Amino acid sequence: MKKNMKQGLLWVCLLAILGTSACKKDNNPSNNTGSATVNMRLTDGPSAYDHVYLDIQQVAVTMESGSAVTLTPVRAGIYDIMQFRNGLDTLLVRATLPAGTIQQIRLILGNNNSVVVNGDTYALSTPSAQESGVKLNLHQTFVADGVYDIWLDFDAGKSIVTTGNGGYKLKPVIRAYSAATNGRIKGYVLPLNALATVYAINGTDTLSAIPDATDGFFVISGMAEGSYTLWVDPGIVGLQAYTQANIQVNYSTEVNVGTITLVP
Repeated sequence: MKKNMKQGLLWVCLLAILGTSACKKDNNPSNNTGSATVNMRLTDGPSAYDHVYLDIQQVAVTMESGSAVTLTPVRAGIYDIMQFRNGLDTLLVRATLPAGTIQQIRLILGNNNSVVVNGDTYALSTPSAQESGVKLNLHQTFVADGVYDIWLDFDAGKSIVTTGNGGYKLKPVIRAYSAATNGRIKGYVLPLNALATVYAINGTDTLSAIPDATDGFFVISGMAEGSYTLWVDPGIVGLQAYTQANIQVNYSTEVNVGTITLVP
C-alpha cells in the first residue's frame, strides 16, 4: 500500500514538472524554433516625377540572433514605384523565415535605376545602395507558423536629389512597417485641379501624400500612434490651405477624414 502511494506521488510530481515546463514554453515566443511566412510589399510615398525605376535584385534579412537570409524577389528587376501610391502596393518577396525577431532589411539594387522628369530620362547614381544595400531597421517578432505582411515604403520625393551638373542621385529614404505597426489616414481632396499635397504632422515627424488626379483620393500609411495635424496645401494660387488638428491615430486602425474641399 505504501509502495503504491509512493509511486502515485512520484507520478503526480512528474506530471506537475512536465506541465510547468510546457506552460513556460508556450508563453515564451523566443523559444520558437519553427518558421513563419513573410510577405514583403513595395509601396511609394508622393513625388512629382513621371516615373521612378528601381532595379531591385535581392532582399537581405538579418535576424536579431545574427543569422542572415538572402531572398530573391518574386520578380527580380525594375519596378516603377510611382505605380504604387495611395494604398497600392506590389508583392516584392514571399519567403519562409526562421521564427524570432527581425532586426534589419537590406534592398540590394542593380545598375538600372532611373528617373523620368518631364518626359526626359536620367540615370540615378546609387553607389552605396549597390555595394551594401539600402538598410531598413524593423523590429518585428515572427512566431512559428505565423503569416506576416511587411511594407517597404519608398519616399521618392525625399530619395532623389539633383546634382550640380543637372543630373539626379538616389539617396533612398524608405520606411518599413508591418500590419501591427500601421496606422492610416485616408480621405478625398477637391477640387481635382487643386494639385494639393496632404501632410500629416506629429512633432518633427511629417508624412505626406498626393491625392489621385482622377478622384482626389489619398491615404497615408505606416503612421506611428499619436495625435496628428492634417495640413492640405494647394498647389495653385487662389485656394486656401486646410488644417485639421488633433487627429488621433492608433496602430491597426484607419481614420477616415472624409472629403476636404478647398475654398478660395
